[in-house]
Amino acid sequence: MEQIAIISDIHGNIPALTAVLDDIQQRGISRVFCLGDIVGKGPNSDLAVDIIKKNCEISVMGNWDDLMNQDVDFEMARWCRGLLGQERLANLSTLPFSIEFMMSGKFVRLFHASPRSLYERVQPWDDYEKRLSLFDYSDLCQEKRQADIVGYGDIHNAFIQHLEGKTLFNVGSVGNPLDLTQASYVIMEGEYMGVSAAPLNMQFVRVPYDIELAVQQAVEADMPAAEPYIRELRTAQYRGSVRG
Repeated sequence: MEQIAIISDIHGNIPALTAVLDDIQQRGISRVFCLGDIVGKGPNSDLAVDIIKKNCEISVMGNWDDLMNQDVDFEMARWCRGLLGQERLANLSTLPFSIEFMMSGKFVRLFHASPRSLYERVQPWDDYEKRLSLFDYSDLCQEKRQADIVGYGDIHNAFIQHLEGKTLFNVGSVGNPLDLTQASYVIMEGEYMGVSAAPLNMQFVRVPYDIELAVQQAVEADMPAAEPYIRELRTAQYRGSVRG
């Protein structure tokens, strides 16, 4: 049995990322996957890219990571690009769309938002067929087959559901959780790359971190949209009508 730590949505929050990686290390877990949105919203996108690159075996692309290399013109994107520099921007541009593997006889697909797009948002309360469609595939996926287990990020809201014998879960957010004011990640435990049926376990972990230090870093960075970001960290209440 091997354990895999799955993290997502760092959003430049280094105190939260450090707390989560420390917790993962204390558990003796060496394989870490990241489901994107390393950058944006928070003050330290540059450091987050460096830390994720060093500590994660694979990272997929999130919508914010994609925006860094798109021709979009809003203040937070411009500010983040200025922090990142060309080498980090180039690194973000090469991130894959999905992570796909067998575990204990189940085909697992992990991505940022949906199997079709970095920008399609699916909440746990959405229409049943919409949630069920997350087990489908598109030309962006590595294998053209339905998944048995799907994990994603994007919505900053951790959950697990069982739909028609399949398992759907969201890992929540490390750096910008919008359900509880604690960083969130998931541990999968099973026979990694195992094609035969075997025990498989999933554990949701919440990690407290120094929110006020994260607030202080946002203030000192003089970043755009600091006030709504700080309010989200302190309350886990989203600033608008759509999360991500």
